[in-house]
Amino acid sequence: ASERPKLLYTVPTFQNPTGRTLPAGRRAAVAAVAARRGLWIVEDDPYGELRFEGERVPWIASYEGAGDRTVLLGSFSKVMAPGMRLGWMRAPAALRRACTVAKQAADLHTPTVNQLAAARYLADRDLDAHVARVAAEYGRRRDAMLAGIADALPEGSTWTRPEGGMFLWARLPGSRDTTELLRRVVEHDVAYVPGEPFHAGPPDRATLRLCFVTQTPQEIAEGLRRLGRALRD
Repeated sequence: ASERPKLLYTVPTFQNPTGRTLPAGRRAAVAAVAARRGLWIVEDDPYGELRFEGERVPWIASYEGAGDRTVLLGSFSKVMAPGMRLGWMRAPAALRRACTVAKQAADLHTPTVNQLAAARYLADRDLDAHVARVAAEYGRRRDAMLAGIADALPEGSTWTRPEGGMFLWARLPGSRDTTELLRRVVEHDVAYVPGEPFHAGPPDRATLRLCFVTQTPQEIAEGLRRLGRALRD
């Protein structure tokens, strides 16, 4: 009420960088606030299909009061193929024309070849089955990271246990600076993303993001061993 915002942008499911998911009760509350205050919501859901544990949580857009003021976004790059930089948008009809004009002003349109490739894939292949296979594999890789992270990070560290998505968020104990530590860590041929740039307010410099989807479980285990050695050194 004090800030009088016009729009809320949120990634409520397997959020980047923390991997956290907004519970159903909080989603309903956000929808209620949007309806009461006339607030628009941009609900970005690139990771929501990549669930390998727990129950799916409904989109904010599905809650009463939010449907006519929520723009829902998704991406084929996270579920079909990483190079398929093609997204989709679900929005109230009155808003779509303005979004189309804004898109055309930004880049004319998404490459036609990309659109045709996605359309052919959807016509000839079972995308749901593909996503299920991808999510199962990501789940194994998440488990490999969770299995080794306690030995890799200093005692007193904390981390999330995401039910899906691509990322795990950790915090080192005390006032360690993960941006400064990264300089030494990369000398061991391993890396993470420091948490500092992800903060909108004063940053917690002891935080870091780990991605578990691009390496095999064996490579993740080796990466964590190298990270542990680097942090001990």
